[in-house]
Amino acid sequence: MKSIIKPVKGTRDYYPEVMALRSWLYEAAKKVSNSFGYQEYEGPLIESIELYAAKSGEELVKEQSFVFEDRGGNLIALRPELTPTLARMVAQRQNQLIYPLRWWSFGPFWRYERPQKGRTREFFQWNIDLIGPDTSAADAELVAIVAAFFKQVGLSPADAQIMVNNRQLMETELIALGIAPGQLKEVFRLIDRKAKMERSKWEAYASELGLESRQIDDLKKLLSDDELWQKSRALEEFFLAIDALQVSEYVRYAPYIIRGLDYYTGTVFEGLAVNGGLTRSILGGGRYDNLLEDVGGDKLPAVGFAMGDLVMSLVLEELGLIPEDIKSPSASVLVTVFDEGSMQETLRLSDELRQTGLKVNCYPQADKLSKQLKFADRIGIKIAVILGPEEIKQDMVTFKELSSGNQVSVDRALAADTISELLDGYIPS
Repeated sequence: MKSIIKPVKGTRDYYPEVMALRSWLYEAAKKVSNSFGYQEYEGPLIESIELYAAKSGEELVKEQSFVFEDRGGNLIALRPELTPTLARMVAQRQNQLIYPLRWWSFGPFWRYERPQKGRTREFFQWNIDLIGPDTSAADAELVAIVAAFFKQVGLSPADAQIMVNNRQLMETELIALGIAPGQLKEVFRLIDRKAKMERSKWEAYASELGLESRQIDDLKKLLSDDELWQKSRALEEFFLAIDALQVSEYVRYAPYIIRGLDYYTGTVFEGLAVNGGLTRSILGGGRYDNLLEDVGGDKLPAVGFAMGDLVMSLVLEELGLIPEDIKSPSASVLVTVFDEGSMQETLRLSDELRQTGLKVNCYPQADKLSKQLKFADRIGIKIAVILGPEEIKQDMVTFKELSSGNQVSVDRALAADTISELLDGYIPS
């Protein structure tokens, strides 16, 4: 018995039905991005590991990146995220670009994670960023884009929420608890893991970082204070902008949202699926004002977010929000092959129909008509075209509507118009 070679662990096979969903998500992201005036771009799939070491954090670089050595001895990484690439690209042409800069992308990424439901080592991700303005209105715009996307794919405020916090606010509050500035990065990671760890393990982790019992208790109180945002002018301005953008029903303050990557500097946010009793992170982002400087450019404010396709797909599937028509067949018409003698004329007719803009599948060989019609029905094609010797002789074409079994013959010159009418649900008498 033959053994089929297995795919690399953590990767996905994009069969047509899976590819259709990914393409649908891409089109939704494109529509929303364009509606806010963002331009599509792309970066390389591999980068020097040095780029990520600049600011992404040790965990991403040392534990989650796929790294290999090229023939020149340089350490190269399959990109685990896009923001450092964006920063590098902007830094390279910093004085030539026109600001504010609004860019978006949708492409593949790799992280060496433990594969599980909703998490793979290879995934596609929507990235969108606004570079130039250092304002709460800019932060609010990115959150409004998230809300617009949720609306676009059918997620209501009862299905998904965007939780917001501010790192500068949290730095001030943590220092007030007696946490040293040098400990802030570690405590931010501690906060980021609070919802992902058991209470006892989280408290043990806090103790390992050197926090005293009193500080741990004070930290827990801090992370449950839903009114804390009122101490931040940036967040007050942010929520006023959110009201003006009319997406307040999707947005809430959450003091435990901190984001794990080191380059975030101000307002941060996460989109969470909240329907069904299980809270899951769909996307995350925030302000990163120092990253361009860290990769060699001049300091330039920026804010953005990233959304992976897999968790979003699972959430939409569970809620029954994936439209049935995205899995429609690639063609609406099958041109059948009556016999070998009619093959050339059949190919010619197929080309004529395609020239009019129709999506046409031509059966690749002469076979029983019943077999060809069964094939068309199984792949969801609506109309079969029959071109036998009689039709060729009379310059006619016969159409069969597979759902009803109705047949109609028309002049070949009227073939494309008749197909369009049939597809629209009109059957000529």
